Amino acid sequence: ITNFEYLMELNKLAGRTFNDLMQYPVFPFILSDYKSKELNLTQHSVYRKLNRPISIQDETKEQKYIDTYKYLETEVAAQGSMIPGLNTAKPYHYGSHYSNSGIVLHFLVRVPPFTSMFLDFQGKSFDIADRSFHDMSTTWWLSSSESATDVKELIPEFFYFPEFLCNRERFNLGVKQSGEVVDHVKLPPWAHNDP
Repeated sequence: ITNFEYLMELNKLAGRTFNDLMQYPVFPFILSDYKSKELNLTQHSVYRKLNRPISIQDETKEQKYIDTYKYLETEVAAQGSMIPGLNTAKPYHYGSHYSNSGIVLHFLVRVPPFTSMFLDFQGKSFDIADRSFHDMSTTWWLSSSESATDVKELIPEFFYFPEFLCNRERFNLGVKQSGEVVDHVKLPPWAHNDP
């Protein structure tokens, strides 16, 4: 059995399916090197730390989530004592999820019929260009260390359907604040622009 088949079986056992965007299969980021010109797969440093959640690949960020949890724990306890019966709220580490319909559509926006679904989700317009899925390096950086709310993992298409990275339908996905037009997803240098 391949790693891909194993992960698909885990997703199936967890009730995940391609038929439900809220329960879409989840795959982890595997690589952590999106900057090098060459990718040396024998070096441990090019791999994501699979024993850690995506949000704390940078260990210096871990304390932020611990502090959030402790703060919410204190707040929940304080509010529960002020309002009887209100102790149903629970503290949490993350205010968002590693997978949901918005994340799936974020990644698949260039592929019909997901484009139409994305437009419905976003009020009939493409998202702000700077927030779109436009660069693998940026996606890794936000999910693994920079953003406290962007803790997304990947979808299976990253491992078998490279066409989703290309804007073959020539959708107008906008212009970033830098002036860069969003089109095909920018790949790491080691990919040599070959999805």
